[in-house]
Amino acid sequence: MPQNDVRSRIEALRTAIRHHDHRYYVLDDPEIPDEAYDALFRELQALEARHPELVAPDSPTQRVGAPPLDAFAPAPHAVPMLSLDNVTDEAGLAEFDARVRRFLGTDDPVAYACEPKLDGLAVELTYDAGRLVRGATRGNGLVGEDVTANLRTVPSVPLALLGSGWPDRLDVRGEVVMPVAAFQRLNREQEERGLPPFANPRNAAAGSVRQLDSRVTARRPLEFLAYGVARPVETGAKAHSELLERLAAWGFRVADRWEQVDGVEGARAYCRRIEAERDGFPYEIDGCVVKVDAHGLQERLGERSRAPRWAVAYKFAPRQAVTRVLDIVPSVGRTGAITPVAELEPVTVGGVTVGRATLHNPDEVARKDVRIGDWVVVQRAGDVIPEVVRFLPERRTGEERPFQMPDRCPVCGARVERPEGEVIPRCTGLACPAQLKGRLLQFASRRALDIDGLGTKLVDQLVDKGLVKDLADLFRLGRAELAGLDRMADKSADNLLAALERARRVDLARFLYGLGIRHVGEATARALADRFGTLDAVMAADEEALQAVPDVGPEVARSVRAFFDEPANRASVERMRASGVEVLGSAPSGAPRPLEGKTFVFTGTLDALTREQARRRVEALGGKVTSAVSRNTDFVVVGAAPGSKAGRARDLGVPVLDEAAFRERLEAWERGELP
Repeated sequence: MPQNDVRSRIEALRTAIRHHDHRYYVLDDPEIPDEAYDALFRELQALEARHPELVAPDSPTQRVGAPPLDAFAPAPHAVPMLSLDNVTDEAGLAEFDARVRRFLGTDDPVAYACEPKLDGLAVELTYDAGRLVRGATRGNGLVGEDVTANLRTVPSVPLALLGSGWPDRLDVRGEVVMPVAAFQRLNREQEERGLPPFANPRNAAAGSVRQLDSRVTARRPLEFLAYGVARPVETGAKAHSELLERLAAWGFRVADRWEQVDGVEGARAYCRRIEAERDGFPYEIDGCVVKVDAHGLQERLGERSRAPRWAVAYKFAPRQAVTRVLDIVPSVGRTGAITPVAELEPVTVGGVTVGRATLHNPDEVARKDVRIGDWVVVQRAGDVIPEVVRFLPERRTGEERPFQMPDRCPVCGARVERPEGEVIPRCTGLACPAQLKGRLLQFASRRALDIDGLGTKLVDQLVDKGLVKDLADLFRLGRAELAGLDRMADKSADNLLAALERARRVDLARFLYGLGIRHVGEATARALADRFGTLDAVMAADEEALQAVPDVGPEVARSVRAFFDEPANRASVERMRASGVEVLGSAPSGAPRPLEGKTFVFTGTLDALTREQARRRVEALGGKVTSAVSRNTDFVVVGAAPGSKAGRARDLGVPVLDEAAFRERLEAWERGELP
């Protein structure tokens, strides 16, 4: 295809994909099925791969995220991002309206534009000639942080503006939010990976935007909603309500259910209605924003040092109710964290019946002095899980009982430990049913045993039906057990059993990481494997020997020792061994490794091994796996349907191995028969 034709086709594909992104992510009204969209996207990816000189920063393919940054650069705002004054009742709203009319010298009603107040992270997007060139956090209002790479990954952030009529430079302001349903899914995934859950959607959104690695941001379910621009007059809009319509036409999503109203009575009615409907919004809102609609009047009103005179935030009251604590029970999460939960007399809070509320941790119970039998104030104010705010001392009778955190897990009976410097006690039991699902998912993950097909839904079924009660039970599964599970046809069962069979042979570092030992990530697991060489040596090492490992401090050493001191954990490991699991030892530090200094590149699809399995076996022998072929590459391993790397290897004279030759050499290296 001639270069001009390629360029035209790429632009046509980008235009079409932007249109469909807008329909899907902003309007929630897709025009084509996912398969058709995927075909357009794959065609664009293929053309850009063949013509990298035509890749543009605003291409839809560039949302995947960039490598980690060392830090965020400062991002000064051309026009300060001011805060808003708050009011908490209708009297405060009336005072705001009176000030506005007094400043303008009018007794006539003022037209206001009213919007839900989004509970997310305020950001500014800068467009130059319609192309996104910078994204920044609010910061202190004068200078924010440059988070352009992260914001590019948010699907509802336009990389290029739609339509026409926008100024050459446009600074769009809005909020990055995480929908409540997506937040709940994310927290389930966090727990399944053994990571702490986020406190609320706002914290999750803010933490996602401020990731140093934008590839993490790209995996988070974020949305951007626009609510204004830095210089509204330059847009040609005469009023804020008109500006919101223009922003929508240019490709931005704006907040649901905004309205233009007449006077303070209209604003009051709007705020009452939105507060009554707040639980129906897909994202968290904590109030309404009331703005003088006409831009000319906004300019006349101006601003004070920290807030505009022409806008105010009407904050909703926290959703609270009074009820009685029937009991305080320790609840075991999927990561082993044990948190005190108040069992309550059911009460309606913000339209939702609440029977349980978190007390966070034992220190918080002691600080608030909440006891079994107390009357307490319960609040839902943005957090998905209600919390106990305080007890009512005037209603105590003297029969209330303090809560005591147990020293044994209430689910499995394993020892409870509270690491020094931490506020959350934890169950140390490997087979604890309350945390088994999360452990299974980590155990099966690519960086651990890489058990393909063992995902969340299957793990839920295996545990809920009692088929798997600890990690070792995975290796005792057969077709008979799998046959009765949902979506487990014969082929799926065979594939899973084959994956479990491959996983029976696992290197030590992967196995240690898969066990989910607290504080032991991939790097620490690799360091332990390199130092001790065998699983038995790691299990027998005392804290002093563990601390001799690079990057292993007292806290990690205590955690490893406590894990293997728990009889249930050791029994589970031994049951795995009895089921045929072979943990391949690493050569202890100082011993020769046959692939030390050797670099491998894989291309195409391997048949007998996954790429991850091949990589970990190379690394276990001291080798390194990279993604690019160079003169420093020692071997290129070629599977089915290889890419251009095979040709480049031949051009550079790098040895090329098919899968059979690679496996033959690999097994010889593992036996020590090849240098």
